[in-house]
Amino acid sequence: MLGFLKKPVVVTAEINLNLVALTVMGFISRLWGLSYPRAVVFDEVYYGQFVSLYMKRIFFVDDSGPPFGNMLLALGGYLGGFDGNFLWNRIGAEYSLNVPVWSLRLLPALAGALCVPLAYQILVELQFSHCAALGAALLILLENSLITQSRFMLLESILIFFILLAVLSYLKFSNLQRHSSFSGSWWFWLLLTGVACSCAVGVKYMGLFTYMLLLAIAGLHFWHMIGDQNFSNVSLVCHFLARALALIVIPVAMYLAFFYVHLTLLYRSGPHDQIMTSAFQASLEGGLARITQGQPLEVAYGSQITLRNVLGKPMQCWLHSHMNTYPIRYENGRGSSHQQQVTCYPFKDVNNWWIVKDPGMQQLVVSNPPRPVRHGHIVQLVHGITTRYLNTHDVAAPLSPHSQEVSCYIDYNISMPAQNLWRVEIVNRDSDTDVWKTILSEVRFVHVNTSAVLKLSGASLPEWGYRQLEVVGEKLSKGYHQSMVWNVEEHRYGKSQEQKEREVELHSPTQMDISKNLSFMAKFSELQWKILTLKNEGTEHKYSSSALDWITMDTNIAYWLHPTSGAQIHLLGNVVTWASANVAALVYVCLSLWYLIRRRRQIYDIPEGAWQPWVSAGGICVGGWAVNYLPFFLMEKTLFLYHYLPALTFQILLVPIVLQHLSDHLCRSPLLKSMFSALVVAWLSSVYLVYNTFSPVSYGEPALSVTELKDLRWKDSWNILLRKQ
Repeated sequence: MLGFLKKPVVVTAEINLNLVALTVMGFISRLWGLSYPRAVVFDEVYYGQFVSLYMKRIFFVDDSGPPFGNMLLALGGYLGGFDGNFLWNRIGAEYSLNVPVWSLRLLPALAGALCVPLAYQILVELQFSHCAALGAALLILLENSLITQSRFMLLESILIFFILLAVLSYLKFSNLQRHSSFSGSWWFWLLLTGVACSCAVGVKYMGLFTYMLLLAIAGLHFWHMIGDQNFSNVSLVCHFLARALALIVIPVAMYLAFFYVHLTLLYRSGPHDQIMTSAFQASLEGGLARITQGQPLEVAYGSQITLRNVLGKPMQCWLHSHMNTYPIRYENGRGSSHQQQVTCYPFKDVNNWWIVKDPGMQQLVVSNPPRPVRHGHIVQLVHGITTRYLNTHDVAAPLSPHSQEVSCYIDYNISMPAQNLWRVEIVNRDSDTDVWKTILSEVRFVHVNTSAVLKLSGASLPEWGYRQLEVVGEKLSKGYHQSMVWNVEEHRYGKSQEQKEREVELHSPTQMDISKNLSFMAKFSELQWKILTLKNEGTEHKYSSSALDWITMDTNIAYWLHPTSGAQIHLLGNVVTWASANVAALVYVCLSLWYLIRRRRQIYDIPEGAWQPWVSAGGICVGGWAVNYLPFFLMEKTLFLYHYLPALTFQILLVPIVLQHLSDHLCRSPLLKSMFSALVVAWLSSVYLVYNTFSPVSYGEPALSVTELKDLRWKDSWNILLRKQ
């Protein structure tokens, strides 16, 4: 029974020493001297702020993309014991002792290092030789721009890692499809494809380009399966469902999970939550939540409220009035009603309070029990401090003459009667009997007499209006533009009928016990919309560039300069590699067109066994370059050289593919093959020579003299920093 113990337990394993050596070299090239320089390098000043906010659990909005990449950087800070206390206000600022620089830069460096063995594996899975795979890995290893970008607290190396992992996983899955469908390894690589795609998109939306490419390739492969009679209908359905689960359902679920973790971690109010809706702000700890916690949920007749415009542009503001009146005549000669000004004020103020009044009753307090206001009800809005009624009439607004003036009515005993009835329309109602709710309900106020809608025009009033924002009555309004939508932010049930007592009441805080927690999907939808619609000012940056500059590397970025010596770090690529990648892409396209034309004439220059890998390589490498590069010509954003790195990575993978193809199919004689091999060795030597030449500005050391720095300026368009003697 125990006979098996008589023989030793033997485990055998195949170890690819090429892969091991490349991985080790990748780690050395990316991790060596990782803490140098101990100063803020270029966009670390941007991402470091988010890491600090994660450490302090303070909510923020990064309008550049989803939160997964920032969370990974924050994970590095957490593992290093970072407390978040550092002022990220200047590139080149020295890090204080509490900042774990090595830990913060570790994950991008690891991702960059692992790209080297991933490149090797991808070419092997594309059915090319180990020699070609080794060449691809060496080109990634010796690419100066990829080294520089992966050694700092930046996201591009992480993005490229997940992109390459997704490509490798799909290739392994596709190769297993031929003989091991629905096996454990088949499922593993298919699921890993979806996971890697979702991670790439979660790091930066640029990952979406490669995700769509892989979806297209998967769809094309499945289309070919449909035409294969060896697959039954049931089998095809199972294959389709497996791909839909792994490549669509799981990525979507993971994308939502990234936001769930993000919102769970960041539960405290901060400076960025001001761009969110009142409901979102109230769900955060501190800030607006301290003011609105426990407010009455249902708005009733007699409620005292503040009304915030939902648009939030050009800044968040609240419906406001004050004792001052509109000028009798404006500077352009037009006349006004000389009524009390109504504006939108971007600060909290007692003059932001309004009382919801029943037109049929005189009381300004909430009855017992309260009578809630519902969709379609007619109300009057009484300004809390001045007790004048919100009014609009057929008088042109001060800055928007096509719209009506909005004012608080003053009875001058002239032929200008009050027109102060407003119909409440709840935009996000579930039914026509919905109750107007604090924070949650988004409402329009439609003027009963003129059908004009209360709207924030966004224009800034002159000095007589204290530069506050203009509010108008918009005529002939169609749809629900956010500038016409308001929500109740602060709310209390009025108890004082006397004006003096009511003023004291308006100045006091409210405390009632009703919770207004938003669901995760509501918060996700709002945050996702803000990320997609928020735009930074389109200002030019000293190192911004156009997409055309990237192909020939006519630009660079100075990342860091030592305060006293000539040591500096630049984002500069390996000139030989970039030129070779461009030539390889051109050769591939020309050869492919030639082969296609010849094949159309029934002339087959290369065997079918070589044609399929050649086409697959083009789909991955040329397709990957195109989808990660061409969209930038359509983008209205500030562009930098590092945006090209994902596309460049795919283009680099194409170089050894083209070289092997030329050697195998165009170099017919042994002499030509020998000469070609010698040229390849010389070319690889030049790649290493350029890498070594520019490594001082890739790693930041050793410091170079002015003469040596001038010698590195191979192009007039490169901005190499020269310190004045």
